[in-house]
Amino acid sequence: MLAERLHRRSFLCAVATLGLTCAGCVLYAATADEQAAEQADEQADTWPMFRGDPAGSGVARGKLPDQLELAWTFSVERGGFESTAAIADGTVYAGCLDGNLYAIDLADGKKRWEFATELGFTASAAVRKGRVYIGDSDGTFYCIDAKTGKKVWDFTTEAEINSSANFYKDNVLFGSQEGILHCLNAETGKKVWAYESQDMIQCSPTVIGDRAFVAGCDARLHVVDLTVGKRAGDVDLGQPTLCTPSIRGKMAYVGTIGSELLAVDWQQAKVVWKYEGRSEFRSSAAVTAEAVIVGSRDRQLHALNIADGKLLWRFPTERMIDGSPVVVGGRVFFGSGDGFLYGLDLKTGKQVWRYEAGGGIVASPAVAAGRLVIGTDDGDLYCFGRKK
Repeated sequence: MLAERLHRRSFLCAVATLGLTCAGCVLYAATADEQAAEQADEQADTWPMFRGDPAGSGVARGKLPDQLELAWTFSVERGGFESTAAIADGTVYAGCLDGNLYAIDLADGKKRWEFATELGFTASAAVRKGRVYIGDSDGTFYCIDAKTGKKVWDFTTEAEINSSANFYKDNVLFGSQEGILHCLNAETGKKVWAYESQDMIQCSPTVIGDRAFVAGCDARLHVVDLTVGKRAGDVDLGQPTLCTPSIRGKMAYVGTIGSELLAVDWQQAKVVWKYEGRSEFRSSAAVTAEAVIVGSRDRQLHALNIADGKLLWRFPTERMIDGSPVVVGGRVFFGSGDGFLYGLDLKTGKQVWRYEAGGGIVASPAVAAGRLVIGTDDGDLYCFGRKK
């Protein structure tokens, strides 16, 4: 599930006590860096999915101006924006709790269209080849024409969808609270395969090569062979997780509700290091070559050495940080439940920018084309950049 919504939830996932197993973990040579390099030019102007890229790095490929200014605000009368926006082809796609998916012009904040559902969206939209893919709180997954807002097809599941979509070849992937990772043909919506876990899937799947990674309420990191929809391996995380795993090469980084952030060698199916936090991690980590940056319910943003998990710095806020940070150049941006959007120096953790949004922020930033977009639970969607 997206970490963003979970401050509203009162339930905890059931803990599975299964041991560590690995079945045929296959070495895959491509790293997250190699995938990112192939997509770098395109992603400078897009933020096509939750966490920005298939590997869930949380690292923007584009840049932001040194001094961020408020470019526009898009507001709704009821509901809030708890999911991360997607940005593609000069359009922002933002799901809202008022029941609508909105398409908004990135340049001026004007609404282009809206797509209505009954219960609304906590999952983020994903955009690919002129189509928008998103699941709603009623358990229906939609494919929508990005220009017109018209439905192309839908697919019904048996439970709420909080997972945002990812892609592999001609297929679209997403999880649901029924405990299934669904793989559908992106063009037709027809089922390709379904991978079943032992408990709810509330994170978004991440993808490296022909492997998908799903962390779930069964306290396991699942490695799924995307060619056949079968388990390629799994790792016991010790506690359930509500975070999307961030993948960098052979390593996966994911926090748990047991207040630990783990670095997992998914090829060897073993935990390399653990960072003991002070409260639950419901934020998905941003991962660079040097650091792992993650928010916590202890009201702090934590930066860890990627090699050994040692603390580099912590930055305090006044409320829980369930949203996920995004790295842009030498800065990291994130929102807090205290209603502020923060910009910190990546190396030192010192604050370099702050904006008071008013409503609590559990969404994560989307960064593309020199702009940062983020919503609040009060129903305001903000766009920052340089005024034109």
